[in-house]
Amino acid sequence: MYGLARNILFRFSGETAHELALDGLNAANRLGVLSPFVAKPVQAPVEVMGITFPNAVGMAAGLDKNADYLDALGTLGFGFVEVGTVTPKPQPGNDKPRLFRIPEKDAIINRMGFNNKGVHHLVEQVKQRKFQGIVGINIGKNLTTSVEDAEKDYLYCLKEVYPHADYVTVNISSPNTPGLRTLQFGETLEALLRSLKEEQTRLAEQHQRYVPIAVKIAPDMTDEEIRMVADNIRNQKMDAVIATNTTLDRDAVLGLDNADEAGGLSGKPVRDKSTHVIKVLAETLQGELPIIGVGGIDSAEAACEKIEAGASLVQVYTGFIYQGPKLVKEAAEAVAALQASRK
Repeated sequence: MYGLARNILFRFSGETAHELALDGLNAANRLGVLSPFVAKPVQAPVEVMGITFPNAVGMAAGLDKNADYLDALGTLGFGFVEVGTVTPKPQPGNDKPRLFRIPEKDAIINRMGFNNKGVHHLVEQVKQRKFQGIVGINIGKNLTTSVEDAEKDYLYCLKEVYPHADYVTVNISSPNTPGLRTLQFGETLEALLRSLKEEQTRLAEQHQRYVPIAVKIAPDMTDEEIRMVADNIRNQKMDAVIATNTTLDRDAVLGLDNADEAGGLSGKPVRDKSTHVIKVLAETLQGELPIIGVGGIDSAEAACEKIEAGASLVQVYTGFIYQGPKLVKEAAEAVAALQASRK
């Protein structure tokens, strides 16, 4: 069934197909005809960041930037759904076209540029959801906000989403907002995380509820840089690290159509890079901080590879686009079996 739908959708441009697929899911869910075609969610609870996730496989941020499709995605068997990246003010993102498929490698290049309807729209959507599962909200900065003032945008978003999120992800690793990745290093990162921790502490007291903060990092770092980032995240008492975002590396897709497009590459070509980052993080953190693995997960085997490298949870995006909902069930069952075997 999904193979036929994908063949039809892939006749359209990347972004048009994306919108058609999500609108179709939403319509089917509203009419009550979606759930009969979806496998029953895998029940294999795992506790991470103090949260009990129904299973270890989640939807990564980026697919549903505004939480407009949260209820529909929630029917597909995910253990959690992460929405965003959202910014304080609405912004259109980069010029179109900005989403490109490389089907020979089950890959996508995007340079969306944090296109979203703004944090207030997202919060209203999350408040109105019927989906009762775990929801993460991914926050970023506006394009017009300088890197020097980025902290203000992150703090504003954190304050707005805090009462409505099960966890919050700080996105400092998208390659499509100029200068954003510089926030990952040294004193700049330390200052940002310190401010976020202080605000988290204040908000926890205000709302009488502790909402964990995860930090999403890039795959394009040396081992030494990964270790430095890990130490910083640990020292500032963040709650988790998500590894990884998309890559700027094009070695795996050289010579293929769309390979020269600017933006972040996701899918199968980033699988090994993200797994390596997870391994270095795990060696550095020594279990002090959980890792959420994302990047190139298009099979149960790929999901288990992330767990074996040191992740506690995994997220899918590009693999889901190429493989469909069956990936969620297959990955969740395989990860559950692997985690059970370790107990």
